[in-house]
Amino acid sequence: MTALDEILNVRGTQHPVSDELQIIGKDPVLNSNFKLGEVAAAAHAGVGVAINDLWELKTGQRQKIKLNVRSAAATLKSNKFIKIQNATGAYEDLIDTDHEYNRQLNGVYRTKDGRWFLPHFGLNHLRERMLGLLQAYPDNASIAKAVSKWDALALEAEIEQHNLCGGMVRTNAEWLGEPHGKILSAKPVVEITKIGSSDPEPMPAGERPLSGVKALDLTRILAGPIAARTLAEHGADVLMVAAEKTPQVHAYVADTCHGKRSCFLDITEKEDAKRLQDLVRTADIFSQGYRPGAMDKHGFGAEELSEIRPGLIYVSINCYGFDGPFSKRGGWEQVAQIMTGLTTENAFSDQGAVPKLLPAAANDYITGYLGAYGALLALARRAKEGGSYHVKVSLCQTAMMIYRNGKLEDGLSPQELSPDEIAALSCETNTHLGRAKHLSPILQMSETSPFWALPTPKLGANTAEWRSA
Repeated sequence: MTALDEILNVRGTQHPVSDELQIIGKDPVLNSNFKLGEVAAAAHAGVGVAINDLWELKTGQRQKIKLNVRSAAATLKSNKFIKIQNATGAYEDLIDTDHEYNRQLNGVYRTKDGRWFLPHFGLNHLRERMLGLLQAYPDNASIAKAVSKWDALALEAEIEQHNLCGGMVRTNAEWLGEPHGKILSAKPVVEITKIGSSDPEPMPAGERPLSGVKALDLTRILAGPIAARTLAEHGADVLMVAAEKTPQVHAYVADTCHGKRSCFLDITEKEDAKRLQDLVRTADIFSQGYRPGAMDKHGFGAEELSEIRPGLIYVSINCYGFDGPFSKRGGWEQVAQIMTGLTTENAFSDQGAVPKLLPAAANDYITGYLGAYGALLALARRAKEGGSYHVKVSLCQTAMMIYRNGKLEDGLSPQELSPDEIAALSCETNTHLGRAKHLSPILQMSETSPFWALPTPKLGANTAEWRSA
């Protein structure tokens, strides 16, 4: 089964007619044995088909959908392509220096028992805590020496105990042999569960597929923000909500927040929590990216919010999924890769036996598009039969789908994206950072071309309220 079949099967109805959806091109595009461009294209195609379903509910008509595998591959590295105009008029890469410093520590290191291991340093406060646990200095040689004193699974358990992120590099067979891997293997790549009853809600009127749809985005750092950004590119009113003190990767914020507005609310504060509850009462979608149970502690779990707002679509995004022994662990893109076996087989013949990370944050981006896809499918179900829905996606489930989609023959050479191709896929917008160049939406819809009506916002620049109609 291809990734496209796997994704469209979640929809639960007959696949689109053959001339509705056209995907052009094939891998290799990026430097990986895995078909990253084709799986990304499948996720984008799923979004297009789900948008078509909603458009048909609104107008009785369907559209033609077209996309290119090379363009889809570019979206897996979109944060690498955003540039900001400087005082001389030239465009420079947007770089978060703290994040890049932390990223270079995220290598794979040998353990005492001869396994490979990835400790994840992520954000500044997580880096300091991880270095404290390892008793290491912030350089690769010191970390390698510290990791070499541990057996792999003992270090993995200690990292979990300290609420940090990392793990032993596994083959895919080892992952599927784990109790957690077996649980995820039995689940679809996008889970959609009806969690409450409510009357059917027709799609709001408007010129765009998601005109009038209100979405709250309580996520950060790639997958979750991509899901909400995808809703914005089809016309949803997306309000990003974060506490002012929450650590962010600002280059990622700039890339993943086109089309949104941003406000500061701290749900640990009584008045801010009440304000968020008020927003939920008239929201359609609530998206969050915390570990299972974390939002429940503050009264913002799926069941609680569906009581406040019957008909709510609640989207949960995390690393490990929502059931099984690893579900309470935190994780990032690289952790999903090393746990599920992608890094042990992500190599061409000249790359040797050292586990190698993918050349793009494929799990993060694809999971984001799948989160949006699940929310769109749930909106269609709500329009036809009513109900509140819980949509669940995870980086590990996406990684497993990438693996299931198969690999290219060893030795194939990637055809990397050229600067001219990226320029043709990009647009320019005026932002709080200055004039910016960044990728445009790559999905082509014959009647409702996706676009972002608003530029990427400054964090906290907007009030905690919905836009006026």
